[in-house]
Amino acid sequence: MDLRTQDPDDYLAADEVIDATHPEVRALAAELRASTLDDALYAKAAFEWVRDNVSHSFDVQDPRVTLTASEALRERVGLCYAKAHLLTALLRVEHIPAGLCYQRLADEATGGHALHGLIAVYLDGSWHRQDPRGNKPGVDAQFSLQQEQLAWPVDPVEGEVDYPTVYTAPVPEVVDALKRADDVLLLYRQGLPPALKE
Repeated sequence: MDLRTQDPDDYLAADEVIDATHPEVRALAAELRASTLDDALYAKAAFEWVRDNVSHSFDVQDPRVTLTASEALRERVGLCYAKAHLLTALLRVEHIPAGLCYQRLADEATGGHALHGLIAVYLDGSWHRQDPRGNKPGVDAQFSLQQEQLAWPVDPVEGEVDYPTVYTAPVPEVVDALKRADDVLLLYRQGLPPALKE
């Protein structure tokens, strides 16, 4: 399957990981949508819900592994990847194109690099990246269609990379790493996927 495309309509499908048709995902989407018919306001509400109500696994030291959107919703915990999967599903179920994006960031745990997952939403005729990772001291990600306010800026001097592609589905590097993991904190400490295989 080609994970890259230019047609926003290709970013509406559910799959095994972005399980937007799951009853619990659909129920949360309906609850969030009930307060607004405006797609941008709904997208902001979904972003803030995932950012603030699903804890980042490392921040709360929770070893449970979540991969799919419905797992992240049910357990209310996940790494950046699972949180991105849930936000993507919440947008797609409401017919708002959304895809997955990645950054290669310096990894203090290993001294190397690690992939960071975030999303892009298609509104007002263009893509806008959003980072639902979860805020903490030093991290202040906000929903914006005007100017990106992501969790971390990329520093090319440190070998960090902003990958430009918006993917229709999670990349295999992420899915395989999470499927093999029994303890997400151990995965985090021993090394997340370090880069995309492009």
